[in-house]
Amino acid sequence: MKTFVYIDHFKNDVQPASWEALGLAKSFGTCVALVFGSDTDEIAKAAFEYGADEVVIVDDPALADYRAEPYASTLTALATSAAPDLILFPTTARTREFAAMSAVDLNTGVLTDVAKFEMNGDQLVATRPIYEGKVLEKTVCSGKPVMATIPARAFPKPERVAGKAGTAIKAEAKIDALTTVQGYAATESAVNIGDAAVIVSGGRGVSNNPALGLDEAETAKKGFAMLGELAALLGGAVGASRAAVDGGYITYAHQVGQTGKVVAPDLYIACGISGAIQHLVGMRNSKLIVAINKDADAPVFNQARYGVVGDLFAIVPALTEAMKKKMGK
Repeated sequence: MKTFVYIDHFKNDVQPASWEALGLAKSFGTCVALVFGSDTDEIAKAAFEYGADEVVIVDDPALADYRAEPYASTLTALATSAAPDLILFPTTARTREFAAMSAVDLNTGVLTDVAKFEMNGDQLVATRPIYEGKVLEKTVCSGKPVMATIPARAFPKPERVAGKAGTAIKAEAKIDALTTVQGYAATESAVNIGDAAVIVSGGRGVSNNPALGLDEAETAKKGFAMLGELAALLGGAVGASRAAVDGGYITYAHQVGQTGKVVAPDLYIACGISGAIQHLVGMRNSKLIVAINKDADAPVFNQARYGVVGDLFAIVPALTEAMKKKMGK
């Protein structure tokens, strides 16, 4: 089986799930990495080191800034010429958009957020969540090539072999487009909860502690600072529920859930989060879930391996201190 893997990046900062897709592709057979953009030689080098059999570089100043039309047209041209069996993408807002556009051109479909692949004869069967993650379905794509996106941390990342090299193939960009990029601004480029191995998340409960004698906003500020200390200690990131984001306690970049990021860390600590289905969809694939909540009947406890009923403002600092002692800090 010949598989294309699109290496998604922003200004040459690669989405780690791209390498996970590369490792998955290697398990099927021949793997060809696709690198679009400008001045991407370092990404091509990394693709070989992560196991790509071939690397196709489409290097053009017109692709320096992402635009759906030229990216989709370029992918369509490459797929039409090389006829891969499968095209894999890491799940991002960019790949969802232009993969769908290219699928229309190629008269095929896109399977999104695939968590598992298996072969049934010569047919590739994908397992993915549906109905807000409450059900897993097995499905196939009737068109060719099969196109699929995979979420971060759904598949193992291959080992990088430093110095492994190959000859990259240059391809031409299809740059005709109706849109131009006038400018953009990155608000929180350092926040990437999708790739974090540990996430400490806060919900509406982070703003509720009358004993502090502070208003809601100040309480939430203090609460999220407390969660941030624990997350930093564990080498993780701070997440949040939609209620916390809507309340203005923290920015949208931290939001976990159906309308935020879908995450799958090794450890997810939910603090003051009741567990609405929209949030559970975003974190239920975490390998280990710990819930801290005053309400013993909170739905989040149904998803948690470990649950602590109590005040997070007492429990989280105690947990932080215990971890410091355990880690010798």
